[in-house]
Amino acid sequence: MMKLHLADRRQCTMRLLLQGPSGAGKTMGALLIAHGLAGGDWTKVAVIDTENGSADLYADLGEYRVLRLTAPFTPERYAEALGVCEQAGMQVIILDSITPEWEHLLDYHASLPGNSFSAWAKVTPRHTAFIQRLLLSPAHIIATVRAKTEYLLAEKNGKQVPEKVGLKSIQREGLDYEFTLVFEVDLRHQATATKDRTRLYSDQVPVRLCAEVGETLRQWCQTGTQPKPEEGVLRAIGQCRTLAELTQLYHSLPVEQQTELKAQFQAHKYHLQVAANTSNSPIPLSSFLHPQPQPTYGNLATRA
Repeated sequence: MMKLHLADRRQCTMRLLLQGPSGAGKTMGALLIAHGLAGGDWTKVAVIDTENGSADLYADLGEYRVLRLTAPFTPERYAEALGVCEQAGMQVIILDSITPEWEHLLDYHASLPGNSFSAWAKVTPRHTAFIQRLLLSPAHIIATVRAKTEYLLAEKNGKQVPEKVGLKSIQREGLDYEFTLVFEVDLRHQATATKDRTRLYSDQVPVRLCAEVGETLRQWCQTGTQPKPEEGVLRAIGQCRTLAELTQLYHSLPVEQQTELKAQFQAHKYHLQVAANTSNSPIPLSSFLHPQPQPTYGNLATRA
């Protein structure tokens, strides 16, 4: 049944997307923002690293955690890695990056027999379940996305010349709709907000990603009324790692909450079913380690 409710600004967790080309400083920027979001506690920050160990290059910053995710980069393995981080009590989780997830699904789509259009019916639900898993996480989420420069031909002095029109993310179109804040990071390590529900950085000059940005976002997230009980259930749904856990949680709720949250339960149920059929092996907790201190060379901010 549809209901009206009075607008109510509640406390929340951040969903931040950083997109930019290689060398823009996405990894370094994400770590610094995460430090601020975690209230200055590096031990509450985790990086799900798909970039061949790049997250370990910044171990001198503090004692954050790293989970190295290797191929196949299925959406189900990403979701499993999120669960490992959440169970370890991480307050901020960085996914660096989520581009391999989409590239894996594109390869999977290309391998399917038959009509290309109908094959998307086997791809889209898996990607949707992955995005829903991000949204259900009780932690702050920072995701990075690789991007490439996009050009259009423009006429100048009677000639067609390429003109830079911005960056195109290597991910499914429309991904930015799911995030609270989207920063486009350039090769000078300057970030411009291309979407900003916080209204903290919209129509502002580009900023340099740092811990102060994370602290500002943390304060924004903590502004407002306490979350409703339903939001605690949403977090619990995201933390269910088996169908048995999900079923137990569902039946522990009043009928009214079961009805209200049915779509969220179904989305996570689908994710768990697909994960059971496609996951090669679980990610061992032993892979969740402190990065070892490493020497640094040159300007760390230029590494991404």
